[in-house]
Amino acid sequence: MTVYWITLGAGALLSFLLTYLLMAKRPLENSLIGHDRGRKFAEGAAVNIGKPTGVGVYFVTVFTFMSLVAIDIHYPDMGVILSLVIIFMAMVTGLLDDRSKTAWNEYIKGGLDFIIAILAALVSTFFLFDGYVVISLAGYHLQMNGIIFFILAVVLFIVSINATNATDGIDGLSGTLTIFTIIALTVAAYFNGTLQYDGLIVGVFLIVCLLAYLKFNFFPSKVLMGDAGSRALGVFIAFYAIYLKIPFAYLIVGLPFLLDGGISILKITVGRLTKKKIILFKNILTPFHEELKKKRGMPVPKVYKTLIIPSAALDAIYAGAVMIILLFFK
Repeated sequence: MTVYWITLGAGALLSFLLTYLLMAKRPLENSLIGHDRGRKFAEGAAVNIGKPTGVGVYFVTVFTFMSLVAIDIHYPDMGVILSLVIIFMAMVTGLLDDRSKTAWNEYIKGGLDFIIAILAALVSTFFLFDGYVVISLAGYHLQMNGIIFFILAVVLFIVSINATNATDGIDGLSGTLTIFTIIALTVAAYFNGTLQYDGLIVGVFLIVCLLAYLKFNFFPSKVLMGDAGSRALGVFIAFYAIYLKIPFAYLIVGLPFLLDGGISILKITVGRLTKKKIILFKNILTPFHEELKKKRGMPVPKVYKTLIIPSAALDAIYAGAVMIILLFFK
């Protein structure tokens, strides 16, 4: 057990240092990553034009490599290994878009997201699913049919990828929300008895990699994670919730992503399916951080605080509720 804790601590420190060094030096910057082209409809997006984007390749690579090195090699969990491979694949697809001269159209991105979601759901169903999921707030084991689980997993991955990607429009927002989400899921899994060593490893390692990245991404940002980072984070969050046996917890801890970025995806999807006969949230700019910037006139730091504070409170309340219910009422 002591070896495990030493591995966790040393691996976390090394992950932070490697990510920080890569962010500071950005090796192969001109040939590996792209530079921001600006967002046509995003208020204030012009300030990001030319900034290095796609630096998610650095922290995702460090996270993947360090996780593969540190997971329990005596009892390798093939589900975890394959999950890391798919997270890396999601990063690569995002990176190719980040470094292209013109942005890929949404059909290409959507198709790639769907392929990643299918592969991720297959890995989840055959390697991570044990025939049940846990309702975290009650500690209740819910038996589930494998086919139903697979379908719901596909939906979860698609939603998580796109919602996380859409929140990546405010300096520091997507990275910070991901850290809060990982912490809340980890606490809930611990009290539900579903947190294992490999799960703790990947959760902690990604947190420290994101902390190193955020040093360069807080307002005013010097670098942007790009699709290489945001899409990989979306895949990770879905995988993490599934691995910890509490996928329905995303409905709570994922609310900040859903309320900021998710409504944008919903608005676009419904509009296209109905040929714009139905326009949801007609008077609200989406993602919601654009509403706060453009229509409410909030500067970026204030938008960040406005979204982060209630998100932190939500995750703290959820984690605290799980702890109290399972300790005193279960």
